[in-house]
Amino acid sequence: MTNPSIKKINGDFKDKDILSTLQFSKKDIDILFDTTDKMKKLVLTKGGSDILRGKIMTALFYEPSSRTFGSFVAAMQRLGGGFIPLQGMTNSSAAKGETLSDTIKTFASFSDIIVMRHPEVGSVHEAAEATDLPVLNGGDGINEHPTQALLDFYTIKEELGKIDNFTITFFGELAHYRSINSMPKLLYQYPKIKMNFVSPKQVGLSKETKKFLQEKNIRFTETEKIDDVLSETDVLYVTRVKKEFLPEVLYKKVKGQYVVDNNMVKKMKKKSIVMHNLPRIDEIAIEVDKDPRAVYLRSEMKNGMYIRMALIALVLGKIK
Repeated sequence: MTNPSIKKINGDFKDKDILSTLQFSKKDIDILFDTTDKMKKLVLTKGGSDILRGKIMTALFYEPSSRTFGSFVAAMQRLGGGFIPLQGMTNSSAAKGETLSDTIKTFASFSDIIVMRHPEVGSVHEAAEATDLPVLNGGDGINEHPTQALLDFYTIKEELGKIDNFTITFFGELAHYRSINSMPKLLYQYPKIKMNFVSPKQVGLSKETKKFLQEKNIRFTETEKIDDVLSETDVLYVTRVKKEFLPEVLYKKVKGQYVVDNNMVKKMKKKSIVMHNLPRIDEIAIEVDKDPRAVYLRSEMKNGMYIRMALIALVLGKIK
């Protein structure tokens, strides 16, 4: 069931919460990607602008983050806005037992937009209900990470030169990866996209996401063997084994089973890409970084700032 706080964008981003990729239609994706192109050009030619001068963003991160936190802060700065950075929450009143609702209401009084990461599923929906300000989901537990999925889809379009008619293979520990739950909710709208899910059975695709794909009649396969699908893969989407979500015994069993190295990449199409949300532990060998198909350090990470610049500007009504 769709949470009542989720509202479809319907071509109008202004004042909308961004909580789930289910909010995005093809038209919305086109608007966002066109705006992201403009933001990228803006940064590369001028470094930024002042269209958000006088606007304040609260970055409320109850969980550790490097790229999501850093790129949201950089996005706001690139557009001339200010920010209130809270990461870890140990130095906030949350450490004293303040409720999430009260924390949201507090920072809503100081700012114009809130981006939040929280370990509990559904927390961002609670936050959105507590304020009239737009709330952006920076990751809620193992549920969703919509801005990561959007930047990854943008990267695919940029690198492959198309937004449809490709095969994406999700590879690794899938059960606790929130972007794995968000990506299919974007991609299902494009019928020529095929999805493969390669993982150990113990940490495979979540029941909820699998049910979603089945209900939408999406082409997808599940396998434990990457060789079953590697030759057809255009996008190899690699994931980290999330130690923080796994029992120690299962973590040790799964860790190191699925590793991308040069031998694997040589079997891929010449025009294909290797992606990773990062941080990387040992699931992609460093030797792969030099391969032109490896985009996780070259473009995927940078696109996080551009897509979040576009989202913030659209949600605050500074771009039409």
